[in-house]
Amino acid sequence: MKNLIITLFIACGLAQLPGCKKYINIVPDDVATINNAFTLRQEAIKYLFTCYSYLPNDGSYNNNPAFGAGDEVWQSPYFQNTSQDPIHIAMGQQNSNGPLMSIWGNMFNALRDCNIFLDNIDHVVDLEPYEKTRWVAEVTFLKAYYHWLLLRQYGPIPIVEKNLPISAGIDEMKIKRVTVDSAVNYICRLLDTAASRLPLTIADQSSELGRITRPIALSIKARVLVTAASPLFNGNTDYGSFKALDGKPFFNPTSQPAKWQRAADACLAAIQACNTAGVKLYKFSNSLITLPDVLNTEMSIRNAICQKWNSETIWGNPNSRPSAWDGNGATSMQTLCIPRLDPSRLANQVPQAQLAPTMKMVELFYSMHGVPINEDITYNYADRYSLRTAVDSENYYLQSGYQTATINFDREPRFYADMAFDGSQYFMANQMWGIQAKMGQSQSQKNTSGYSITGYFTKKLVNWNYVIQDGQSVTTDDYPWPEMRLADLYLLYAEALNEADGPSSDIYQYLNLIRARAGLPAVQDAWTQYSNNPSKFQTQSGLRDIIRQERGIELAFEGSRFWDLLRWKTAITEWNKQVVGWDVTQADPNFYYRRKILYTQIFQPRQYLWPLAVQDVTINPNILQNPGW
Repeated sequence: MKNLIITLFIACGLAQLPGCKKYINIVPDDVATINNAFTLRQEAIKYLFTCYSYLPNDGSYNNNPAFGAGDEVWQSPYFQNTSQDPIHIAMGQQNSNGPLMSIWGNMFNALRDCNIFLDNIDHVVDLEPYEKTRWVAEVTFLKAYYHWLLLRQYGPIPIVEKNLPISAGIDEMKIKRVTVDSAVNYICRLLDTAASRLPLTIADQSSELGRITRPIALSIKARVLVTAASPLFNGNTDYGSFKALDGKPFFNPTSQPAKWQRAADACLAAIQACNTAGVKLYKFSNSLITLPDVLNTEMSIRNAICQKWNSETIWGNPNSRPSAWDGNGATSMQTLCIPRLDPSRLANQVPQAQLAPTMKMVELFYSMHGVPINEDITYNYADRYSLRTAVDSENYYLQSGYQTATINFDREPRFYADMAFDGSQYFMANQMWGIQAKMGQSQSQKNTSGYSITGYFTKKLVNWNYVIQDGQSVTTDDYPWPEMRLADLYLLYAEALNEADGPSSDIYQYLNLIRARAGLPAVQDAWTQYSNNPSKFQTQSGLRDIIRQERGIELAFEGSRFWDLLRWKTAITEWNKQVVGWDVTQADPNFYYRRKILYTQIFQPRQYLWPLAVQDVTINPNILQNPGW
């Protein structure tokens, strides 16, 4: 399809050359044109899927900066199985000569194709009216979504409402950015238009899952508006001098609380649509296996991500599937996360386990009582790095009789569902595996790459059916990457409500629904009974901290924290800290369990927005470079 468009532009370009005019109306029989693409339904649907094809592969470490460009995971410096770009961004090495992980050009190609589709779909002669309405709504959504991805990454952006004609002059081609508020309003208008015409659910689930529905459109609108109401975009005085050529500020320097209410309204509308469509928080259920309550809870947490098309998935992207293989078995997300579980198959080098959670993430998760470990009045926070031996009653999470760090004890179920570590248990469909990761043990470093540099393993993204086999063979269930799930939407709603009006029963309700699935007591009970700050949940600032930590935990390793820290403007604090793990080169537990500084991150204010390539700004000075670049 892209070749079709290139052919068209080449043909049009040649038509402008002297001596070529007599060939304008001559098209060889075997050369495709736009008219060919929109003559019949069977051709037009290919163009529809071309518009879908630009959706980012967010389930891939190499394609999604939110996995490796922040502070959730770290890895060894050899990079033999992944792109170096994400961690180079995390190390402060972004640049404007060749911006790392830039989506600028690709998204504008996507917008061009969306506009071509919308301009030509009326020409299809055998398309039923109801189907045309749906297709137009889907591409209208995609057009909004591609603008949104640009806005989130670059701030003020150009709006591509219509494609420029081939006859456009050079000055017309030098497009300009619009203000952030204008871009947000434009995106939301498109999303509203799309939502009003999209189906509530997918009727043909055998072939159409992943296509856009009304709950998807409304949920993405909620995400857009929460981001637009957040400190990076709402009243950000740091960008006071960042102005268009006409002198108009790109960012409104005055914070507008009404934006939070608008976001809350959008979240509620999305929740109501999800309820009507039957979307609900996932709870593990399998007729072939009976598990104790503690493992049922763990599987509810893990499979909310890894169970394909589960009840919580609002939008799953079938073109982005964390699988066992990517063609060479080295870079798929599940492969990058799972350790070599089976001691009898240590020669199998497919499992890499190199996306290693940082100590910061270890400390983020709550205690078993559902409050931060530095607040829990029963938690031995001061001695959290000392050694302790697990007992039989802890055997579902920890290996009985095994010595590990105190910080790994008495934590909430999401901690054990999301991460594994030396001394932990790793439940899979075929059996329970014990992780032993000190030097010389089964899950320790074997090569210069493909190991956990922190001593922790990202369990959350690995499907429980992953099996390590003989030789270099593995099998697993892949799953469509959850671009949006219900827990995320609930947390966005809680955040918007709190920022708009402060604590309320509605906020507690949605927080507690998520906490109950995770096996935790209600916010009110947990803080009242176990926190050294028992009234924290009763103030707006205190509840803000709770909601943000709840997002960090519930959505850990899903690509949420990266964008959250940017929109909250807290990256300047969080990404100017040390990256820490255990000393994984040691065999003796007294030496292994010493905190080791792996890197000291450096984050500058300019990194809140991506740079445009110098070449793009040189070609089109109207586009303007982002501040600091």
